[in-house]
Amino acid sequence: MTENNDKGIPEYFFPKVGEGSTPPPAAPAAEQVIPETFVGPARVQADKQSKALPLVAVAVAAALVGGIAGAGAAVFFTGQNSTTASSSAVQGITINDTDEVNAVTAVAAKASPSVVTISVTGDAGAGTGSGVILNEEGYVLTNNHVVTLDGASNTADITVQDNEGNIYPATIVGTDPTVDMAVLKIKGTGPFIPIEWADSSKLNVGDLTIALGAPLGLAGTVTTGIVSALNRSIQVASSAAPDSSGSDSGNSGESENPFNFDFGQGQTPSQRQSQSAAISIPVIQTDAAINPGNSGGALLDSKGRLIGINVAIASAGGGEAGSIGVGFALPSNLAKRVSTELIQNQKASHGLLGAQVSDAAAKDGSNAVGAYIEEVVDGGAAQKGGIKAGDIVTQFNGVRITDANDLTAQVRTAPGGSDATVVINRGGKTQTLKVQLGTLN
Repeated sequence: MTENNDKGIPEYFFPKVGEGSTPPPAAPAAEQVIPETFVGPARVQADKQSKALPLVAVAVAAALVGGIAGAGAAVFFTGQNSTTASSSAVQGITINDTDEVNAVTAVAAKASPSVVTISVTGDAGAGTGSGVILNEEGYVLTNNHVVTLDGASNTADITVQDNEGNIYPATIVGTDPTVDMAVLKIKGTGPFIPIEWADSSKLNVGDLTIALGAPLGLAGTVTTGIVSALNRSIQVASSAAPDSSGSDSGNSGESENPFNFDFGQGQTPSQRQSQSAAISIPVIQTDAAINPGNSGGALLDSKGRLIGINVAIASAGGGEAGSIGVGFALPSNLAKRVSTELIQNQKASHGLLGAQVSDAAAKDGSNAVGAYIEEVVDGGAAQKGGIKAGDIVTQFNGVRITDANDLTAQVRTAPGGSDATVVINRGGKTQTLKVQLGTLN
């Protein structure tokens, strides 16, 4: 193999003048810098923390102002108001000097054809977000709060712009507000280049991450960082959240929201929150810069494979929401399952434990963390599996549980009706139980 430069980027990665974007046959990978999977099409142009963060809702079409009152960071959905910033720029990745490129350049060039910018217009307003192409038929995965303007509209007009500048109308195939995902179908012939999937269960803290999307409406933006935490669970208030009455619920230690926000669109924080329910979602935490508009876009690994769907950011408050180096993405394994079910059935399934839970650490005399079982639903999955009131759940399907929010998020990650392994502490003794989950309606 002929090397193009001293950075290990193979010559075949870069189309020559007049050859367009079609690459020659794949050559051997260059020593863990550019593996075989990076070959075409490339377009060249001029361990768990101790406490889950509480989250508050924001409309996808709002650029929000955060205020803080006695607590750490508040978290926002990452949708962007198109009246604040927009861009019609093509999002192809520009490479001016092929002698000075690196692995991030290669990742961005590889994945760019599979990442799109989504524009949504409805009676409630307008917004932009990002998405990833799932297959050659033109199905696109994004966030539910992007395509529904955070639940404000189910009949919005949606367009998708690819990295070549082509704009297509799109329709909603299915939505899943429980984990904030949605699938669109592009009306067009393409060609559509699907994203390559990675196994998010194999990630390590410290792995390279690359975020690709349209923050602030700026298509084709690339940011880098690392995986800063895994198996994080966050709770997001959303007007698009489904009614969870009768399902697993409990207090995750934030019964009173310590955050105050101006939600824009003429709504006060109290009005907005009165319309919102909460969803608990499992996420990958990254310090790659994620901003409003990155919602639904790709979080990639060092080989250009999808490890997550960007969904939320944290803000320290005191100004408009923007990256402070704490961003969150839905794991690719969850995204793959949910998107497949949405394409096949227009809906996805989620597990149901059938229990009221609270934070074990908040109980009087507690000396351990976990999800405390306040009560179990008669005839529910928890009761059938041998879980009793007073038990403390410390692990669920191999994931450590530190509070009620963790347990809810992990239960929702599992498909409805699936078998789960639950580790509990009962009277100071550890037991492992097998539970067949119910299905969240």
